[in-house]
Amino acid sequence: MTNTTYYVPDSDAMEALGASLVNACQTGSKVIFLYGNLGAGKTTLVRGFLRALGFKGSVKSPTFTVVESYEVNHQLIHHFDLYRLNDPEELEQLGIRDYLDEGNICFFEWPEKTQNNLPSPHLSCYIEILKNGRNVRIVNRPLA
Repeated sequence: MTNTTYYVPDSDAMEALGASLVNACQTGSKVIFLYGNLGAGKTTLVRGFLRALGFKGSVKSPTFTVVESYEVNHQLIHHFDLYRLNDPEELEQLGIRDYLDEGNICFFEWPEKTQNNLPSPHLSCYIEILKNGRNVRIVNRPLA
């Protein structure tokens, strides 16, 4: 397990950090947890990841839709915002098992709302808002 903290001065740097996560997600199913207050830059990080894979379309926050899904080069990437989740059982209603199919990459904002009903993450990103920029701590747990 590695634990690294990055200083991110602006949204361009947050996108670049998101792009750098692509190498950590090359094989198999990946689960990435995103922690941070509202407006911390979680969607910006995901946008950078998608752009690095070649996605050219709009990348929007799943705040009101719960999940936004993207297909890039025959790869499915799902971005969840679980902030409004009231009951972990709602994950089953969403069809969470289908989203977690092997080969898919799933980003989860507010994973703590699931009461541990998600697989262990491959990566966890903790975004702390500073006066000028962000600190992003990335914890990498290699797949077994």
